[in-house]
Amino acid sequence: MSESCGDGVSAPLPGRCGFFVDKKKRYCKMVVASGKTFCGEHAIAEKEDGRKRIPCPLDPKHTVFEDNLAKHLKKCNSREKPKPVYYVHDINAGVEEDMDMHEKEIALSSRSSEELDSLIMRLRAAVGEINCKHTEKILSHPALLEALNDPKNGDFAVKHLKQQASLLGNLESLRLLGPDRCFVEFGAGKGKLSHWIDIALQAAKNVHFLLVERATTRFKVDGKHKSPHSVFDRLQVDIQHLCLNKVPFLQEKKLPVVGVGKHLCGVATDLALRCLVESCCSSGDLEEAGPPQKRLKSDPSDAESVGGSSESSTPLQVSGLAIALCCHHRCNWRHYVGREFFIGLGLSAQDFRAFQRMSSWATCGLKKLGSDGPLSKEGSSEQDENLEKQHEYAGETTGDKFEGILPAEDRESIGRLCKLLIDEGRVDYLRRKGYAAELQYYTSPDISLENVLLTAVPVKTP
Repeated sequence: MSESCGDGVSAPLPGRCGFFVDKKKRYCKMVVASGKTFCGEHAIAEKEDGRKRIPCPLDPKHTVFEDNLAKHLKKCNSREKPKPVYYVHDINAGVEEDMDMHEKEIALSSRSSEELDSLIMRLRAAVGEINCKHTEKILSHPALLEALNDPKNGDFAVKHLKQQASLLGNLESLRLLGPDRCFVEFGAGKGKLSHWIDIALQAAKNVHFLLVERATTRFKVDGKHKSPHSVFDRLQVDIQHLCLNKVPFLQEKKLPVVGVGKHLCGVATDLALRCLVESCCSSGDLEEAGPPQKRLKSDPSDAESVGGSSESSTPLQVSGLAIALCCHHRCNWRHYVGREFFIGLGLSAQDFRAFQRMSSWATCGLKKLGSDGPLSKEGSSEQDENLEKQHEYAGETTGDKFEGILPAEDRESIGRLCKLLIDEGRVDYLRRKGYAAELQYYTSPDISLENVLLTAVPVKTP
């Protein structure tokens, strides 16, 4: 069959890759360069003038000529790049686990009914020992009024706008919205939360935004802001390795810091809390955020060091934080800031891991995989990975094994208790560090099933 009549199954399509994909039972449909037979991904199957292509050792998703490997490794985009000055390896990671903590984890579906009952009894007993109840604080902000009333926005967009509006309303009620401060958005994604904070502070001067995101992000909104009063910067770094005390701008300007985040997944929340509270060395006895202090000369050696001590840096002021919580099933015992709280309740690392997995019952207990209910509509593109992982846990914990033991409604209730206990550990951690911390419902369940907001401000001394 000639190339002109290729159908993609028995022969390649015209101008397309000549590699037959066994899994799909057809030829690859990627367009190839003039004079080439295979696309870049399948070029490994082609030999050009006797030259052999091999997978790149830094990233096997692409290939390189074997005789050109040394030159390619020097310019490959996947090569390890110099670390920025604010990168301090594992500074927010927490204490390394003991060897006995690395016991093989037992899946919930592998536990007997008696073991499951014992877990639930310990969970209820622990929650009973703490006097905790979320307050409802569903607020709004005039900065989003026009967008909320825009008929062009569909239901999906309106849900997210309502969450943003409530987050801004809660920030304002804590007196955290104002001039002369730096907002650090953790897990920033496209940067929409910072975008709306900037809209709300259009008349405010000397406002800076640091958007922390470990992955490259498309369709970012921060590039659209050209206000002379506010500046947007991105830090592409994992929160686990971020030392805010070493960010050059913060060391230069000495602006008070406000930490924010919308649907920050489990482990990232704990890393962000430690980043704010310990990396910044906040004293916890600050009054309301004031104007920046005079510029101090920083140690030149500090700007050149990577992963060094931050003792030579001036401690930053943390004026407060507001983080919408999410994905407790992705928490990690090593990174969790509430370990002391858990141990104080007589619970172990193994209990934590079980409760962590059971927390997915709160949002997936009434859903089956592949459903198109509220859960699948609620997640944004920034949450796709989290929701996929949550469905994996749901698949393990909502199968037939539990149908005859726990009704779906009970599983949902137990999942919420797990989330509550994990969040109370975070509140306890912040209070130990000198903050007035609270949990509140910042939106309704029909808007988002992940509707709990963690807020904290430094306790004022008499």
